[in-house]
Amino acid sequence: MLDPSFVTGAPNWADLGTPDVDAATTFYQGLFGWELVRGGPETGGYGMYQLRGRTVAGVMAVAEDQGTPAWSVYFQTPDADATARTVEKAGGTAAFPPMDVLDYGRMGGFTDNGGAYFGVWQPGTNTGFGMIMEPGSLIWSELYTPDVPAAAAFFHTVFGWQTDDMAFPGGSYTMVRPAGDDSADSSFGGLVPIDDVPSQAAAGPHWLPYFAVDDCDAAVATVERLGGTVTMAAMDVPDVGRIATFADPAGAAFAVIKPAPMPQS
Repeated sequence: MLDPSFVTGAPNWADLGTPDVDAATTFYQGLFGWELVRGGPETGGYGMYQLRGRTVAGVMAVAEDQGTPAWSVYFQTPDADATARTVEKAGGTAAFPPMDVLDYGRMGGFTDNGGAYFGVWQPGTNTGFGMIMEPGSLIWSELYTPDVPAAAAFFHTVFGWQTDDMAFPGGSYTMVRPAGDDSADSSFGGLVPIDDVPSQAAAGPHWLPYFAVDDCDAAVATVERLGGTVTMAAMDVPDVGRIATFADPAGAAFAVIKPAPMPQS
């Protein structure tokens, strides 16, 4: 699962682009208890969502004519410029080139060879998430892609990711883990054929962040009450947990999971 040391290639940040930050904050505060810490003029209005004083995500206003409301996932890099060059060689493109964000770090935005956007974060004074793996924070990420083997090869080139196939009734699930770590427990995400999940296919190739919750069914009820949309009803995944997927009131896709109990040793 996610590692708080944020090794190279692991998710270390996520942010929400939305047309109405105040409306988004009302929704996510009601669902997860997040509090918005607004950035100053020097940040361009970029804000941080915090839970019990620890940062769990970022948020920024994106005008409706500038982009679709969406969550973005960022991956750790020691050198954003070198990663940009590798992305290009691997068949991806730059949505925007690496840039410094004050002294917080250096970031870049890219599109992989299947058309999915992702970001990289080279830490400065901001090392990334202040909380992971706890209720209300990131616990997993999935890439919905038209070609799983091609995506696996792309990210292996860019970050050195390794893959494992987990069998389940009717198929298999491709999990990804950092370079050089042979432990299945270090997996932090999965690669999913986009056509296998109609509710996600409509959005095109994309990354879907999962946030941990104590009660998946309660989260479903809260999303509906707050004006979000349930795109996949709560379901149990053996040995994984109970999951559901949503679109927030502006249409940004995300998911929640109540993890299965850890096996007793």
